[in-house]
Amino acid sequence: MRPYWKGYLKLALVSCPIALHSACSTSERIAFRQINKVTGHRLRQQLVDEETREPVTSDQKRRGYKIAKGQYLMVEDEELERIEIESTHVIDIDSFVPRQEIDQRFFDTPYYVTPNEPVAQEAFAVIREAMRQKNMVALGRLVLTKRERVIALEPYGKGLLGTTLRYPYEVRNASDYFSEVPELAVAPDLLQLAEHIVNSKVAAFNPMAFRDRYEEALLAHLKTKEAGAVREEKIAFAAPRRFVNLMEALRRSIAQDKKQPRKDKAPASVTAIRKRA
Repeated sequence: MRPYWKGYLKLALVSCPIALHSACSTSERIAFRQINKVTGHRLRQQLVDEETREPVTSDQKRRGYKIAKGQYLMVEDEELERIEIESTHVIDIDSFVPRQEIDQRFFDTPYYVTPNEPVAQEAFAVIREAMRQKNMVALGRLVLTKRERVIALEPYGKGLLGTTLRYPYEVRNASDYFSEVPELAVAPDLLQLAEHIVNSKVAAFNPMAFRDRYEEALLAHLKTKEAGAVREEKIAFAAPRRFVNLMEALRRSIAQDKKQPRKDKAPASVTAIRKRA
């Protein structure tokens, strides 16, 4: 696996070479290409000068920082390369915090962190196990795609899971959205029925049971279209039935749940469907 980032993990005077690998991927998703519907050929996007409307080649492309309307300060790639700070190559652990204290809104992108050289394995294991024993998450900084990011590191199996964190200015204020939601006193009998429904649906967290139903339907449609068959038109989405009486809706929900069998077996993934097709 090709690392996404290589550098060093540093705790006080202890350091070891590490590598970051992307923990998630969307490459399995169905992707479309833009094509010319007349010729069937694939289309390519082209950069065009906003004023002259003339095409621009890649060697003419530069970065620009807007300083006024229609005025940009041109910045060369070499200038950005020279702006090198320690976190460009080193994740220096600044502090340790309890995992539960990190607001989930700040979590961004996960990475697998591994020792990058055999000589690094002992130091890597020491840092990992110290965090595991104290049940703490390490906070450090690193540079990804020319931007310094805060990263949270926590033990994950034999390695570490590093998750980049958003800055406060990137997280919107929840009160802007929840301020008009009224604080209602829920009637005890309604709450009891709702809790009964919650209890009836309690299950262990099993991500293998997640289904991308749109991807499955899209793949089935494409396979049918490729085979030249005609698919039946499905009924358009109908909004869920709304009950005026909330008590009646809760009671009917409980009665309906008792009639339905529990689904313990995880459904086939889209990848498995692709292989069978």
